[in-house]
Amino acid sequence: MAAEIVLGVSGGIAAYKACELLRLFTESGHRVRVVPTSSALHFVGAPTWAALSGRPVSAEVWDDVHEVPHVRLGQRADLVVVAPATADVLAKAATGQADDLLTNTLLTARCPVVFAPAMHTEMWEHPATAANVATLRGRGAVVIEPAVGRLTGADSGKGRLPDPASIFAVALRVLVRGVQAPDLAGRHVVVTAGGTREPIDPVRFIGNRSSGKQGYAFARAAVARGARVTVVAANVGLPDPAGCAVVRVGSTEELRVATVKAAEDADAVVMAAAPSDFRPVDYAAEKIKKSDGDEPPVLRLVENPDIAAELGDRKPAGQVLVAFAAETAAEPVALANAREKMQRKKADLIVLNEVGADRTFGADDNAATVLAVDAEPVRIGQRSKEDLADAVLDLVAARLSHPADTG
Repeated sequence: MAAEIVLGVSGGIAAYKACELLRLFTESGHRVRVVPTSSALHFVGAPTWAALSGRPVSAEVWDDVHEVPHVRLGQRADLVVVAPATADVLAKAATGQADDLLTNTLLTARCPVVFAPAMHTEMWEHPATAANVATLRGRGAVVIEPAVGRLTGADSGKGRLPDPASIFAVALRVLVRGVQAPDLAGRHVVVTAGGTREPIDPVRFIGNRSSGKQGYAFARAAVARGARVTVVAANVGLPDPAGCAVVRVGSTEELRVATVKAAEDADAVVMAAAPSDFRPVDYAAEKIKKSDGDEPPVLRLVENPDIAAELGDRKPAGQVLVAFAAETAAEPVALANAREKMQRKKADLIVLNEVGADRTFGADDNAATVLAVDAEPVRIGQRSKEDLADAVLDLVAARLSHPADTG
């Protein structure tokens, strides 16, 4: 369904990236009104915004006064996205200042509001900015963590505007949720994604078909619900989800070390990655070559550690552990296998889905049955991986709000 979106653009060098974000919104059928600050117009002019949006552009409350834009824009909006959001705009929004059309719109908006900050690292880390961000989050706004990378000039660090496509994905999740409080605000959610690889020699490995799409969908959904998100990504070739700290790993052991560390202060851990169950006993330092007439080498395997089971043993009080069961068996057997896994891993929830060469892996849709230690199974029909992630996070958020007594 087409939505009425206000795209606020403040005066940072990353303002040009908002042109791509605007294009993504309009090409998805949404109606977008761009509201730049006067400083933003030094970077991208009003004619550009008007041409891309097909709607008038103004930074001042004095234009078209008879339409009362400083009130009407916020009242009519289904979503407000500010990208980039400078330290100045965050400060004005947090303190309720309203000296231009954008800040007036932020005061009158009763819809979800998303800020995508962009600034130098020192500005992002300043106590004043941290306090303003905390204030905005406390009021229900979603403030996306900035990315780490090249900033203006030769500087690098945290403060870079996330990729417009990643901001767009988070904004859509917020739009789908509508006017709901970010129920994971203040929570730390760890998500594993992708498939591990166990090296055989310098060019070969044992792996699986996991693309990381479901894990990244969980990450985006958690960000849209206000969480601080750490993604442990195993061989994922997708763009980083906006607002997440991404830790890249290769093997199952690397995944184990990174996840155990990240989970130490986590409120919820979602084990969406597909770790390899086995690894080669021996690693060949040079490429194994075939020789005519010789028998092929025998590949001896040993079991990898069970990361979810280790997390279950280490799980602090109140933490929610979500495990996954990828099954190829028929439903009665798959359900029994999943329930046994849930008990063995001491997970609170386990997501059971049917997998295969042409199912789930790499697809954009998924279906699952979620088993809980203390409730009836919840069947989630075929839907986008983002919608499935939100459905599972509904169960996670409910357990965080009302921890179950598991005895």
